[in-house]
Amino acid sequence: MMKKPFLAAALMAMLVTETACAQDYLMRPGDELNIVVTQQQDLGNTQTNQTPFVVRPDGNVSFPLVGEIHAEGMTVSQFTQTLQQGLSRYIVDPDVSVNLTKLGRMRVYVFGEVKKPGAVELEKSHTVMDAIGAAQGFTRDTAKKKIFLIHQDQPKSLIPINLNNMLKTGDMSQNYVMREGDILYLTKNHRIDFARDIAPIFSSIYMITEAKDNMDN
Repeated sequence: MMKKPFLAAALMAMLVTETACAQDYLMRPGDELNIVVTQQQDLGNTQTNQTPFVVRPDGNVSFPLVGEIHAEGMTVSQFTQTLQQGLSRYIVDPDVSVNLTKLGRMRVYVFGEVKKPGAVELEKSHTVMDAIGAAQGFTRDTAKKKIFLIHQDQPKSLIPINLNNMLKTGDMSQNYVMREGDILYLTKNHRIDFARDIAPIFSSIYMITEAKDNMDN
């Protein structure tokens, strides 16, 4: 009989992998990978060696024979292809399996009609619903038919999300995987004014990020 802790860990790994891969998750520092090379299993993870390969703070993953791979910003599929290409110099048609077993910590921002607006840290999963949950949920005044996701590198491109549809039907197609620095904004009236609502937030985030970088240096 499978022990409960092992079962829970297995289910979590399956959930992380399904969520991340299905939505073209881009890998980032802190992510943990399980890598298996069928032809030469001692290169990667085995039943006796479950130590994960980790995306380091510099965005790289080190793998035997291949060396350094800059994994940050890659999908699992892209990373797998890059690893196969590197191994093909030593192994004929390498069969490589890569699974995300744990996602790295990510900071995003949730503002507007939530119970605890501001920065939130996401660890186990990085979706829109995770971010709302980390902000302790939406208020009774939230206009749930249209909330907005804003990527930090595209501040004027607002991505509308029908939260109401997700809650009522269970359709998670708009439960997008968020990126580092993303903003989720919940309004009272489905409307958003960039100059009034968003620009001040980006200014504050930039100041906080710059101060943190200066402290780290």
